[in-house]
Amino acid sequence: MAKIDAFFKLMHDYGASDLHMVAGQQPVLRIHGDLERVKYKVLDNDDLRTMLYEITPEEKIKEFEETGDVDFAYEIPGLGRYRANYFMQKNGIGAVFREIPQEIKTIDQLGLPTILKRLALLPRGLVLVTGPTGSGKSTTLAAIIDEANRQRKDHIITIEDPIEFVHKSKNCIVNHREVGTHTQSFAKALRAALREDPDIILVGEMRDLETMRLAIEAAATGHLVFSTLHTEYASKTVNRIIEVFPTDEQEQIRHMLADALRAVISQTLLKRTDKPGRVAALEILIATHGVRAMIREKKTQHLLSAIQTGKKYGMQSLDDSIMEHLQAGRVSPQEAYMKCSNKEIFRPFLTDAPIDFTEVV
Repeated sequence: MAKIDAFFKLMHDYGASDLHMVAGQQPVLRIHGDLERVKYKVLDNDDLRTMLYEITPEEKIKEFEETGDVDFAYEIPGLGRYRANYFMQKNGIGAVFREIPQEIKTIDQLGLPTILKRLALLPRGLVLVTGPTGSGKSTTLAAIIDEANRQRKDHIITIEDPIEFVHKSKNCIVNHREVGTHTQSFAKALRAALREDPDIILVGEMRDLETMRLAIEAAATGHLVFSTLHTEYASKTVNRIIEVFPTDEQEQIRHMLADALRAVISQTLLKRTDKPGRVAALEILIATHGVRAMIREKKTQHLLSAIQTGKKYGMQSLDDSIMEHLQAGRVSPQEAYMKCSNKEIFRPFLTDAPIDFTEVV
């Protein structure tokens, strides 16, 4: 048993999502969104490096010492998997671990909208799950892939850095590939995947232009592609993808994206008041004919209106999702107000509205 495993057990027992181990500070847990210091001594740089290297593959140690950054996954059988990121900082080495539950929760167990089940059964196209870091994108994607794994008879390939949720083959064949271990890059793995008879491809993150281009092309040529982006709101997601490309390519990519896109799910997490934990609020854009026309005609500023009038297709705005949680008593008015888009809708629920400096007066 590695020395650091005791911290992972503590993390698991407290239901923490993240563990911070940084030279010059005490260990810190993120519990339900808040950072809580562990009652332990301040970490010494040399001691922490020894502790971290005990669980680090040799090739990852070499990469870290050459670059100052590295990602990999670590597993404790019977406890959990952990996504690790090592980095160098002013006081020495640092590391952050994210716990990845061994049990993959279903769409129903997570309380997610049932439209996500239909997305898992799409024959082809591009589905994006977006939101800031730590907003639960991986958990939502895992639930959708699990639905496909149980309901379809297809070949699923996941490409991640590192591998997070591990899916056991059920009705589908599932192959997991890790960037840096099984393949050199997302782009190379995507090119190879097209020769591996895939039906569904999960790309952990569309990080660069080449990966975006290949993901859109794969979706446009008959595959169902799922991926993530660090963006807020559907309209921003569409614009972000197009703006990554050189100006002379943007018109072509705009049309390809309009044809390939099937849905954008943008989510954020809110602190619960009814019980410990957090709950996801989702904005859902379904690529109807009207939505695709807006993308082609550079009218993405109208996508929010399309979402608000597209409830019969399973669409919902972020504010509508937050309002549902508020009215059900799952979140506080203050939390809803701080996470919503249109502050005026939620202001009447507050007895004393805080000054939000992000509002444009």
